[in-house]
Amino acid sequence: MKLYTRTGDGGDTSVKGGRVRKDDSRVEAYGTVDELNSFVGQTAAVAAREGLNELVAELLEIQQELFDCGSDLAFADPSGRDLKLADSSAVRLESWIDAHTAASPAIARFILPGGSEVSALLHVCRTVCRRAERRIVTLSAEVPVHPPVKTYMNRLSDYFFAAARYANVRIGVPDTEYIRSADVFRKKSDD
Repeated sequence: MKLYTRTGDGGDTSVKGGRVRKDDSRVEAYGTVDELNSFVGQTAAVAAREGLNELVAELLEIQQELFDCGSDLAFADPSGRDLKLADSSAVRLESWIDAHTAASPAIARFILPGGSEVSALLHVCRTVCRRAERRIVTLSAEVPVHPPVKTYMNRLSDYFFAAARYANVRIGVPDTEYIRSADVFRKKSDD
């Protein structure tokens, strides 16, 4: 099997159910999800080197689900299709977010992306995830998008933030606060 087909040389590509321009909103959405998946793979490799096996297992599951998101986004007409991503995936992310947040120090101010290499990469994943989410929102203004994909991508960026802080805790590197930040994460009872 050859990797190249030459069918896209004119600037269009196949989606499930047709062909579209390579800069179509659908291609931008699932292409950015694919980009995120690559960064997640890099992050998992570095986390494995650091012995963060729990995070590696989570990141590998996230990679599977990002492929599910891409698959669901690739349908020219998703109605009546057997779509892959389930609502339960976002619920599981919430449990991971809660666990990582509970294991990390309380936060009052914005923090700078970084600390350990794993944490820095998780912040890259967070920002690429936000971009993918914006592309999906743009797409959803044009055509129907499987609702669990939008929920999952919104929750996933929160996961990357919580996991970045947790990675720093596990490696023993403190977060760096943004020194000009106000106390933005105060509890409602502090008001």
